[in-house]
Amino acid sequence: QVQLVESGGGLVQAGGSLRLSCVGSGRTLKSHIMGWFRQAPGKEREPVASISWSGAVAYYSDSVKGRFSISRDAARNTVYLQMNSLKPEDTAVYYCKATLDGTGWSTGVGSWGQGTQVTVST
Repeated sequence: QVQLVESGGGLVQAGGSLRLSCVGSGRTLKSHIMGWFRQAPGKEREPVASISWSGAVAYYSDSVKGRFSISRDAARNTVYLQMNSLKPEDTAVYYCKATLDGTGWSTGVGSWGQGTQVTVST
């Protein structure tokens, strides 16, 4: 079983930056796909970005391409989401997920963190 803990959220003005971290524990993540998701109030949870533990970036949603960057530090068992040029519509709770399901990473089973709130003000 994998345990995930996100951190790094907060309140930031539009145009600002935040870096989210997701630390994994409980078992090795070297075979996992790691994904970042977000859920805004009244909306469904949506995938934002994913990366394999080997470091191959697999996905960015169109809404964050060119502004967000996903990376991982294998030695620290940590995945990051660098968020630049933030917009009010990026406001959401951000979750990370670890899954062994490569093709179904965004919809299949996996382990989730508790989420971290990101609020972007105008």
